[in-house]
Amino acid sequence: MAGRFAPRPTRTTVRGGHVAVPGGVPRPVAAPGRTRTYVPEGPLDLGLVLGPLRRGPADPTFRTMPDGSVWRASLTPVGPGTLRVGVRGGEVLGEAWGPGAEWLLDGLPELLGAADDPSLFVPRHRLVAASRHRRPGLRLGRTGLVMESLIPSVLEQKVTTDEAYRAWRLLVRKFGEPAPGPAGVVGGRMWVMPSPRTWALIPSWEWHRAGVDNKRASTILRAVRVAARLEQAVAMSVGEAQARLEVVPGVGPWTSAEVVQRSHGAADAVTVGDLHLPGIVGWALAGDRDADDSVMLSLLEPYAGQRHRAARLILLSGRTPGRRAPRMPRMPRGDIGRL
Repeated sequence: MAGRFAPRPTRTTVRGGHVAVPGGVPRPVAAPGRTRTYVPEGPLDLGLVLGPLRRGPADPTFRTMPDGSVWRASLTPVGPGTLRVGVRGGEVLGEAWGPGAEWLLDGLPELLGAADDPSLFVPRHRLVAASRHRRPGLRLGRTGLVMESLIPSVLEQKVTTDEAYRAWRLLVRKFGEPAPGPAGVVGGRMWVMPSPRTWALIPSWEWHRAGVDNKRASTILRAVRVAARLEQAVAMSVGEAQARLEVVPGVGPWTSAEVVQRSHGAADAVTVGDLHLPGIVGWALAGDRDADDSVMLSLLEPYAGQRHRAARLILLSGRTPGRRAPRMPRMPRGDIGRL
């Protein structure tokens, strides 16, 4: 059976950020919302651009539909909103519902990478050049939202992918609110993540039931208390935004990079402190599966200013070293109170 099936993906390889978006012509949906049309410059692959925003295949805030559209439910600065994005030919149609509809439509171009300039990227390795050639529709999108990336990133700290995705799914479904518009009945129920106040009021036993240890729960509680200040980071430079995020105890360089990659579309915010990424980059570029952060950063130095894009292309290339050790053990849910 060896080699018959693809290796089980890690959270790092999933962060390559590709979701399968079925082909097809978008179909009209009942109860139309506000709309906006956007014509991107160059090719656009929705699965690649929006894939990093999905937190697992059952993410209640994210859906891909058989007609090729992608749905997202977000808590915007003006309230909850649901966004449907579909591509027909070279034209993008955005449709949105709820109090946050106009905000989501105003941000649609940047969400799909309008502020990103892929022409600045110059491949320095054959593998990276081949990966880029196969994916001309890759853009780095900017959500303009901090907390919706910060909270799931904290949940992903030092646990398995399945545990993190399960916690996000359970907490959003239990304490969030149904997404406005037809998303609640089309493609399964969708939910908007809880407000900062609601996160702050989640009882300790609910964190326990979701498999979230006290350290991660406490980090989220500290973050939501200053949520307004953290959201202001979207108007800052990437470096300033990361510095503000890292003021929160429990938020370090790994977490802040994961956030600004999504909130800012940060092309150079390479993730350090990751369990798998240095070995993947080291193996792909130098045949060194034991590379650490310093070796990874050295290998990515030729891509200064575009290191995150280079790392994504490496992840999307599929060139990863074989697993030599068991997967990180799943945390016993009954033991999290002792951590």
